Amino acid sequence: METSELRKELKVLLVQRLRLRGVDPASIGDDDPLLDGPLGLDSIDLLELALVIEGAYGLKIGDEELAEGLFDSIGSLADIVRAKGRVPRA
Repeated sequence: METSELRKELKVLLVQRLRLRGVDPASIGDDDPLLDGPLGLDSIDLLELALVIEGAYGLKIGDEELAEGLFDSIGSLADIVRAKGRVPRA
């Protein structure tokens, strides 16, 4: 899977699983901050998203990844999923 496809998939997953009404996944920028950014996500939302990501991509997200900015943006999230998850590489 190409990185751009993974980012699109993550945006759709984020909108659907966090039930972000009125948010078009395509409107989320790859570098938009997820926490306290335009989406209005808080730390509880990020914990829920972490569980979704773990299940969807077969990886374990530890405290060190959270501290290192895993959820800074869709771009940073896609990078760690590609590095640690079960994502087919293009």
